[in-house]
Amino acid sequence: MNPGGSPNSVPATADLPLSGVLVADFSRVLAAPYATMLLADLGAEVVKVEQPGTGDDTRAWGPPHAHDEATYFLSVNRNKRSVVLDLRDEDDRSRARELVRRADVVFENFRPGTMAKHGLDYARVREANPGVVYCSITGFGAGAGASLPGYDLLVQAVGGLMSITGPGPGQPVKAGVAVVDVLTGLHAAIGVLAAMRHRDATGEGQLVEVNLLSSLLSGLVNQAAGYTLAGAVPGIMGNRHPSIAPYEVFTASDGPLVVAVGNDRQFTALCRALDAPALAADPRFATNTDRVAHVDELADRLGELFAARTAGDWFELLTPLGVPCGPVNDIAGAFALAERLGLGPRAAVGDAQRPMDVVANPIGLSRTPARYHRPPPRLGEHTGEIVDWLDS
Repeated sequence: MNPGGSPNSVPATADLPLSGVLVADFSRVLAAPYATMLLADLGAEVVKVEQPGTGDDTRAWGPPHAHDEATYFLSVNRNKRSVVLDLRDEDDRSRARELVRRADVVFENFRPGTMAKHGLDYARVREANPGVVYCSITGFGAGAGASLPGYDLLVQAVGGLMSITGPGPGQPVKAGVAVVDVLTGLHAAIGVLAAMRHRDATGEGQLVEVNLLSSLLSGLVNQAAGYTLAGAVPGIMGNRHPSIAPYEVFTASDGPLVVAVGNDRQFTALCRALDAPALAADPRFATNTDRVAHVDELADRLGELFAARTAGDWFELLTPLGVPCGPVNDIAGAFALAERLGLGPRAAVGDAQRPMDVVANPIGLSRTPARYHRPPPRLGEHTGEIVDWLDS
């Protein structure tokens, strides 16, 4: 429990797993705000510290907008309170120091050295608050990479992701979302929870450091391991998989169709459904290793067969047979699918004046599920109550 308690504790979160945990959130943009939002969904009291006038950079990142607010900001800031503090002002800087003294967890994602200028770095926070869990997120670490700007697109490029993403050799493409930031936010949340567990057992806080480049290298999983273990440097393969076939996009009569066959049993079932059982017996395609070695010949033959029906038809035919496949949905189609499957992909938050339909937290907990009790805050919406609490 934090030394000072949280401001105006919300009874609705009292039965959530992180109830009573106070998070001082000095972060902005995506990676760290995503992490602190996940903690807030699970009951943590997150106080988002923003700069005067503009606040979090993403408040200006639009369109699109909802309620005249950038949906980018709204996507990662629900269940938080916003306080405006000018860290160049001595009174506000003192309030920030008091906030971190009371906090269980501190998040920051400034360039290395920025927090130290304001007396808010881990070493000084720890002096006043020995049990603090202090999470620092950077682009390339706090050492030799400290001066490099940590933008997701840049990390996708220099971190190798774009070298394996795109339609073909020499045509690198970024992912359609800031996936490195999201990976980093998840790693940060896991690191903080682990550090809190350690503190619960020992009373000791600690520094949690996460960076975008290391998170991406970890997230490259099999592609990275192919290099570290076997020296293999993968290249762009379009929609194909380096180790599995058929595992790519085909063209049905009405548009693209994804087929992701992961084993020989699935391939045999696919060939029977295509009325081409001889393919499964062909020595070029009998095993997955054979199919990968002859992927072009296989793709040509399957492409001819898939062109006979629509993507929806193939989905309806092949899915009951255990063959993974499906159309390439847009985001509206993806939400429609999740709703049909009963996954509850949306959650309502806000009131009649400012209703919001947000993306649901994907973590399912049978006893303490995530709760949506507060819409993303307007800039400085809670400054008065939090300043009064810190000054008391």
